[in-house]
Amino acid sequence: MLLALDCGNTHMVIGLFEGEQLKYSWRLSSEDKKTEDEYMVLLRTLMEAHSLDIAAIDGMIVASVVPSVNFNLRKLAEKHLHIEPIFVNYRTKSGLKIDMENPAEVGADRIVNAIAAHHIYGGTLIVVDFGTATTFDCVLEDARYIGGAICPGIEISQRALFTYASQLSSIAMVKPPSVIGRNTAQALRSGMQWGYGGQVDALVRRMSLELPSQPQVIATGGLAQTIAGFSDSIDHVDVDLTLKGLQMIYAINN
Repeated sequence: MLLALDCGNTHMVIGLFEGEQLKYSWRLSSEDKKTEDEYMVLLRTLMEAHSLDIAAIDGMIVASVVPSVNFNLRKLAEKHLHIEPIFVNYRTKSGLKIDMENPAEVGADRIVNAIAAHHIYGGTLIVVDFGTATTFDCVLEDARYIGGAICPGIEISQRALFTYASQLSSIAMVKPPSVIGRNTAQALRSGMQWGYGGQVDALVRRMSLELPSQPQVIATGGLAQTIAGFSDSIDHVDVDLTLKGLQMIYAINN
């Protein structure tokens, strides 16, 4: 089995593949102080809940934007799993051409999302990933990554608002009954959900003017399904896009 890890600033998503098929996945809070032994206990616990043997893992690939976790994830692979992990970066063989002024600046998650979207959907693409940051990545039909945009993510914006606006409190992300909120909770839900849906539509519209053909828009990340209901431009929601891309890159390199 292949162990695939998508390590973000807020969440770590763990996937287990048999061949090309994603069999299991888990979303956990990111903690950069966990040791390799703690990761081993966590992984064993998750797998045993599904009667899986950790010895079945024979490959590991990581897309990480949190450098502080990489050392202990490598030790997890080498000490406990006895395998050599792949850490995706701009030099990793993926089939993606990174057409940027400084390719080293492109995050591993954006590379993985781009290659997965290219293989699954094809054509000109905009990939929107709703994570700690909301990222927009533009991929051309010839598998050329040409850049995108980075915005503050929904959850981090929500936390900042509640921190600095003392009269506001945290709310559940349920659909508001109207765009015009009739109370504070409705107004917050409207601002967060219709506001971010509008952000997606505005950026997609402007990016489309700079692309050679009309793009498909692929949404991924923890809140992709929620915001897709507030956007007119999202064509597909694929919450497992990053894990799928990790499996593809692993296959290319083995």
